[in-house]
Amino acid sequence: MGRKANARANSGGDGRHWTKPSYGGESDRGVKDKKYQREHDFSEEADSSYIRQQIDPETTKYFSEIMDVLESGGLELEERSVICGNALEESRGIEVELATDHIISRTMQMLLDGCDADHLCGFLRSCSKDFVSIAMDRSGSHVAETALNSLANHLQDEDFYNLIKDTLSLICQAVARELVSVMCNCHGSHVIRSLLCLCKGVPLNSEFHAAKSSTVLSQRLNLKAGKDHESEAPIIHQGFPDLLVFLVTEMLKCSERDTAALQVDQYSSLVLQTALKLLAGQEQELLHAIPLIMGCNVKNVEEMTFIETTKVQNIRDLVKENAFSHLMEVILEVAPDTLYDEIFMKIFKDWLYDISSHYSANFVIQALISNARSQDQVGAICEELGPKMKDLLGMGRSGVVASLIAASQRLQAHEHRCSKALAAAVSVANEAPKWIVPRILLLDSYFFSNDKANWTWTSGCKIHVMGSLILQSLFKYPSEYIQPYITSITSMESSHVLEVLKNSAGARVIEAFLGSKASDKQKKKLMNKLKGHFGELAMLPSGSFTVQKCFHSASDVSLREAIVSDVLAVQKELSRTRQGPLLLRNLDVDGFSRGPEQWRSRQKSKLTVYKEFLAEFNEADCGLPEMKNPPVDSSKKASQQTDMKKMRQEIDNVLSSFPTSDVSKKLKRKKKDRENHGDNNVEQKPSPVKKKRKHQQ
Repeated sequence: MGRKANARANSGGDGRHWTKPSYGGESDRGVKDKKYQREHDFSEEADSSYIRQQIDPETTKYFSEIMDVLESGGLELEERSVICGNALEESRGIEVELATDHIISRTMQMLLDGCDADHLCGFLRSCSKDFVSIAMDRSGSHVAETALNSLANHLQDEDFYNLIKDTLSLICQAVARELVSVMCNCHGSHVIRSLLCLCKGVPLNSEFHAAKSSTVLSQRLNLKAGKDHESEAPIIHQGFPDLLVFLVTEMLKCSERDTAALQVDQYSSLVLQTALKLLAGQEQELLHAIPLIMGCNVKNVEEMTFIETTKVQNIRDLVKENAFSHLMEVILEVAPDTLYDEIFMKIFKDWLYDISSHYSANFVIQALISNARSQDQVGAICEELGPKMKDLLGMGRSGVVASLIAASQRLQAHEHRCSKALAAAVSVANEAPKWIVPRILLLDSYFFSNDKANWTWTSGCKIHVMGSLILQSLFKYPSEYIQPYITSITSMESSHVLEVLKNSAGARVIEAFLGSKASDKQKKKLMNKLKGHFGELAMLPSGSFTVQKCFHSASDVSLREAIVSDVLAVQKELSRTRQGPLLLRNLDVDGFSRGPEQWRSRQKSKLTVYKEFLAEFNEADCGLPEMKNPPVDSSKKASQQTDMKKMRQEIDNVLSSFPTSDVSKKLKRKKKDRENHGDNNVEQKPSPVKKKRKHQQ
């Protein structure tokens, strides 16, 4: 199954480990802090309750021969299913011994994966009373997960739904009897998460099962369009809602009885995270579940008072525990607005900097900021953390700063304030803005410098990934708020810009600037520094994207020609690279080499038509509104930007199929018709797609 056993695999995937490193001047607090130490080790108790019997040699030989037959190949699907079913019948009464055997367990996985639904469900019903022992065993857990995955595959046939539901009911009841033991077991935790996903109807290997989704960071920093809760779960079958409710209800009962144990245990934390993710969008269920998981009284939940004042300090201490900090991130992500606001006001307000300073708890603050629901909340966060940005960056908490910049941009709240605070954090008093961007790109180099006032660019230093992400978010701000950053990036020396572009994180910053609302003159100033180096950049996998971005951002033919001339010089070598053929085609390098004059004419026409298109559809409308307007949904803004990119491609396609003069005349004629018909027609302008179809007709 390839399951990793190390701590990082079971952590959030963000570098936090379950064993805390030692920090000078701060008392070490492991996951099992004395304050929250469990009185009993539930998983050890459950393991000791079952004594595994030895398998007789004849049975071992039989299943070894079955393994050889299955691995030999050449069996038809139907014949393989019959062999697997017959072998499973031979396992009756000794399912636990076979499933927990280090060698035979692999055979059992093959049998469960290849048998029909009847034999699969028969096996699970037969061992349902001992399913917990199988799930909590190192080898047996893989067998249990294979069985659940096989059930999910058989659900594609609706005829088996009732059979599988009855089987799962027995499994869920068995798990519920020893739920805490399974949740706190390193192997059982995986199995119960798979069981929850199966009951929900989502893939067992989806992001709901994982400790932390790989897309979390991109969503937090607005690098990926957000999703509605309804679309987050990729439902593949109808699932078993009643069984899911049953399991979650039993978990909440356990949370009331064993709150302290479940909150700080890394494996139970993962199970609770999966349960909350699967409940995303179900407001009433979450309003009941989240306070209980946080240790609050159920009576207060019924009175719509979610967070008890007496529990607030305890929760602040808990977010400094690795396991609970991961759980709290998910809570903040899925919490309904009313509950989020109460959590923010009672627990975190006025404590943001203190919690951000902690090596684990700062990730909770990142989640809190990234999931802010209103401009007022961003304003309160900015007021508290804005003056502390320099301290946060200095102690390595750049993720908190990046989250604040991204949240400000997403909700269009206090952007100018955040921009000024960040600039002040990396500047010396009364200093020109020249070094702002270089210092953010090389955050570690700058903040580890003993003489920050005389810091200069140090060649060979690695671009700071989080610094890159901060700048990418900043360049989405309205241009009037980021003038110091624009001045700084356009003032960089050519050699420094080239060094930045040779790093993938740095290249994304340059691309973000070229896609910003900065003027064409400012973008041209930066691109002129790269003349003579576009061919060198095109040979790099990441640099090819930047070259193409520069080409499309160039507002005059002469700069486009300079770019293509550099690329033409390395055409032969570039064509052998993975990214080369596409780049050569997009820049029409062959067309330039065959006829430079005709190429210039085509590019001039494309630029003219594109400018007319922008004037026709008013690209400014696709930009960001003023602060007085209500926030725009981030997914809509991302969609608008994507539409503009697609329309640029469509213009190129149309121009390659029709005479440029015809397209230009049609655009002008359409604009004139709109002016003659008055303002009413302006409100009913056709979509870009319809306009393209008319041209093709």
